[in-house]
Amino acid sequence: MTLKYYHAEPAANSLKSMICLHEKGLDFESNYVNLHTFEQHSDWFVKLNPEGQVPVLVHDGTIITHTTVINEYLEDVFPDVPLRPADPAGKARMRVWNKFVDEQVMNHVSMHGWHRMVGVIARGIDTGAFEKLMERIPLPDQRKKWMNARSGFSEADLQNATDKIIYACKKVDDHLADNTWLAGEMFTSADANFYSMCGMMVERMFTELEVAKNYPRLVDWRERMTARPGVQAALKMPDHTNPALRTWTGEVL
Repeated sequence: MTLKYYHAEPAANSLKSMICLHEKGLDFESNYVNLHTFEQHSDWFVKLNPEGQVPVLVHDGTIITHTTVINEYLEDVFPDVPLRPADPAGKARMRVWNKFVDEQVMNHVSMHGWHRMVGVIARGIDTGAFEKLMERIPLPDQRKKWMNARSGFSEADLQNATDKIIYACKKVDDHLADNTWLAGEMFTSADANFYSMCGMMVERMFTELEVAKNYPRLVDWRERMTARPGVQAALKMPDHTNPALRTWTGEVL
């Protein structure tokens, strides 16, 4: 059995399946993809994933993309350490939370991250080189996202994203009043999902929200998440986000 995981830093989408791999105690080959040099759009990677996005799981030659699908696949193939409830109602709860994070949380947190960090990279690239890079991005929505980051997201869009994040924090905090984990009493991939997309970043990115004061159950959940051995192992994966790597080198891979 060979598991290969192609990923970026232990954050966001890459962290989401890293947590599940480690929580299940699976041995896998780690393959770092440098997003700061646009390696995800290189010829070799696009052959692996035509969408040009990380992460990608390769299991004995079978290629799986999209983190929620990857995590469901891991559950189907490696059920010995379950991260999904056994009963249909529990499965449904987990999937509802995953759907919520995927569709109503992830992109809003991502917009603020791109506005604050990726925009700096995008504006530092000369016009001609930037256009060449855009031509190599397979997904139209991703090209648009890069162009928006370069020009700057509108204040209205950023405020809408903030409002969605506030809603998500309150929703999770309220839910945790009667539940240990998102899907109930069992830790599941839904917890890995929200933690990776929002739980780690919201306090750092939005100090004005006073998360510790306004969402204490969310903070308690986040601390319990961080203390888990599988999460700790995932967070210790290589992190290449140093200032030198954040500066585009001019190399089009």
